[in-house]
Amino acid sequence: MSHRHSIFCILPPHMLDQVAQNGSNAQREMAARTLSTSSQIRDRRVNVASAVIRGAFTAAGTSQRTVYDAKFGTKLPGTVARKEGDTPIADVAVNEAYDGSGATRDLYSVAFGRNSIDNNGMNLNSTVHYDKGYDNAFWDGQQMVYGDGDEDLPPAERLFNRFTISLDVIGHELTHGVTQFEANLVYRNQQGALNEAISDIFGSLVKQYQRGQTAADADWIIGEGLFTTNVNGVGIRSMKAPGTAYNDPVLGKDPQPAHMKDYVTTSQDNGGVHINSGIVNHAFYLSAIEIGGYAWEKAGQIWYKTLTDKLTSNSNFQNAADLTFQTAGEIFGVDSLEQLAIKNGWTGVGITVNGTTPVPPPSGDGCLKGLLHSLGLAR
Repeated sequence: MSHRHSIFCILPPHMLDQVAQNGSNAQREMAARTLSTSSQIRDRRVNVASAVIRGAFTAAGTSQRTVYDAKFGTKLPGTVARKEGDTPIADVAVNEAYDGSGATRDLYSVAFGRNSIDNNGMNLNSTVHYDKGYDNAFWDGQQMVYGDGDEDLPPAERLFNRFTISLDVIGHELTHGVTQFEANLVYRNQQGALNEAISDIFGSLVKQYQRGQTAADADWIIGEGLFTTNVNGVGIRSMKAPGTAYNDPVLGKDPQPAHMKDYVTTSQDNGGVHINSGIVNHAFYLSAIEIGGYAWEKAGQIWYKTLTDKLTSNSNFQNAADLTFQTAGEIFGVDSLEQLAIKNGWTGVGITVNGTTPVPPPSGDGCLKGLLHSLGLAR
């Protein structure tokens, strides 16, 4: 593969920009350093072909986890700290990266029948303790990389904990890899915001699956535990109530809209990919709540099939609305509760589904599914 990909950082640049403007001298320096480091990484543009050199795949097609320690340097992947099957070690960041990648792999395997990130047994490699005072985590096209947050700042000035602490962050970033191998959405404007939303959706599902939570029980927060107690906020985004995740003197106020009427047009952050993703996030939340039960069982199935079978690199919000509606009809039946919930979710954020008769299922097993749909027996 010769296609190149951007890195995908969990902390949006607008949040770090706020810290660089409003923080103490030490906080501003940390934010500026993180922004500079992230920019340098983007400029390098990791080539996915080198994943083979780095051992990202196994000949047997069975995904294996390896966690590396960068030891506060920037050379990847670093020194091996824990491999698949090893017992936990004293380093909590290593263990969190190991367990988080395993939880993400479990959701995709059990709920969606997917064989790792690429559906072909890709190894899940992670590097912890990246750089000194690096306030971010990212998927670079072939592996996960985590900074340690503000551990070197005085306790009263710390804003961010280590970035392995949040399971939904790990699920979010690894899902960028799934999207990379599937729809490969362009990372700008609505396409990029859809990319970010898909990562939030499945990142939240990883946490819900690991905790055995229903849609009604879940917190729908992205970045739970990432803020220290010095921050007035619960996480970096809220799918339940976009725009309310934080309101802090240093970090500023959560800028995410929950409705198309508040869509933010900007040249920053690749056209506001981390901001406008709140609209899609909220549409999924509304649908999942209306359907009820475990969100990965129905709403998640609809979105997974749409991501893997229907979305293309230039899909926008309207495409996602129409295609998830169509997919819901294919899986659960036309005019089913699930299809209506998908429609209502999009209506709730100001997007009207252009409903058409779903494309007939494919031949083979699809014929049986089609017959069951016509008899009202498929759910």
